[in-house]
Amino acid sequence: MTILVACGLRREARMMRGRGLVPVVGGGRATALEDELERRVTRFAPVAAILSSGLAGALDPSLKPGDVVVGHLVASADGGSSILERIRALLPQARVGPIVGSDVIVATVEEKRALHARTGAVAIDMESHIAARVAARHGLPFAALRTISDGADQELPTAALVGLRPDGRMAVGAVLASLARDPAQLSALMGAAIGAERAFRALLRSHDVLARAGIGGADPGQLPLDM
Repeated sequence: MTILVACGLRREARMMRGRGLVPVVGGGRATALEDELERRVTRFAPVAAILSSGLAGALDPSLKPGDVVVGHLVASADGGSSILERIRALLPQARVGPIVGSDVIVATVEEKRALHARTGAVAIDMESHIAARVAARHGLPFAALRTISDGADQELPTAALVGLRPDGRMAVGAVLASLARDPAQLSALMGAAIGAERAFRALLRSHDVLARAGIGGADPGQLPLDM
């Protein structure tokens, strides 16, 4: 049986590809991600579960870049699914809590505080709500495994917001152009990059643990990355 994994970046997907674990890269496109998950549910039937995995922004101030979060979507009734409980057991140091999804990047401290107060979610990403919706539609278990790239008190600069291409690759040209227009972003952008690297390392370690336990794998050679 196959486990589908919704993620935003190709770099995230490379950490997850392997036997029984099929990454689906959204690249920030909500509709395209949902359509592709639907297609893959049929293509790889039977599908055992749908996961959301990748980088996330913190909403809870106690979370720092590199921290691991395991949980379910806010308002999801699948908080006790078998796949969620197994991941929790395999990653006992992870923070367990609800996650909220958004179709757009939440970049400001004010937005993060408001979301945390309104939803109680500890972290936010751009894929979990879509993956949870597809899982619910097909009666499949859902869980999220996310690593924190930016803290609740950290504002993302404009250059970071334009850094994602629709295919999940990094838009280096757009980032450099934004920096050229506003060089004062450099310090904040470097801080965001450092946080992202910590999150990527934590994500790879987490998926290594899951692979050793038989949940997916880390072999980069078996499945295509394109949607």
